[in-house]
Amino acid sequence: MESHLRVESTVWRNGGLAPSSRAVPEESAIAITYNGSSYAVMMATPDDLEDFAIGFSLTEGIITSLDEIHSLAIIEQEIGIELQIWLADAPAEKLQHRRRYLAGPTGCGLCGIEQLSEAIRPLHSVPLGLNFSPEEIMMAVQSISGQQTLNRQTHAVHAAALWERHQGLAVLREDVGRHNALDKLVGALARQKREADTGIGVLTSRISVEMVQKAAIARLPILAAVSAPSALAIRTAADAGMTLIGIARGDGFEIFTHPARISWT
Repeated sequence: MESHLRVESTVWRNGGLAPSSRAVPEESAIAITYNGSSYAVMMATPDDLEDFAIGFSLTEGIITSLDEIHSLAIIEQEIGIELQIWLADAPAEKLQHRRRYLAGPTGCGLCGIEQLSEAIRPLHSVPLGLNFSPEEIMMAVQSISGQQTLNRQTHAVHAAALWERHQGLAVLREDVGRHNALDKLVGALARQKREADTGIGVLTSRISVEMVQKAAIARLPILAAVSAPSALAIRTAADAGMTLIGIARGDGFEIFTHPARISWT
């Protein structure tokens, strides 16, 4: 499936109507199965799906490394796409003791959980990483907009990216769902065997607790976003040892946790 589609529209501006058209992102039902059993159905942009499958498996705690996936197939069907994942014995057995079905709207991060304890997962501590100057933080945040190919066409998708000092924007993934975009980034980093602990994670969305949890699994020491974090996201980032930066825009940013990674001299 294509990631976007051009559609006809009618525009009302300056007191008048005119025919127009615009690109809009595609949104498809993505079913994720493990060893033949359904686990999740998410609404997502149907591209970078191998990254999505791997990143989702990592951030959900289904696997701890790429080696625990035996095979992965992407099967297009009339009503959506199925990501068929076959696990090694150890993660497959672990999965049998866990029931969690997600079926919800776009980018829903906690849909369908059965117990309150599942909302607050075991926390991963992030590595120390590098220190960055305020100017580098701004460079990282500003670099993402020019590389959002799908958003430039549609103005309707989120992005998650890794910025590195010597390479600049190293990896970027987009999706209609902010959680999906971050899962795709995590999967891309795993597939490329790229360590994230010397870079800056950048988000175009708000920072909820699930985004911090996923970033911690990816071992991102610094997470910067254009919007604000929730109170629980701040507490979680503090406990994980993560530097959390929000409201990162043209005139600056706000640091909410662990400011020692920002070098002021």
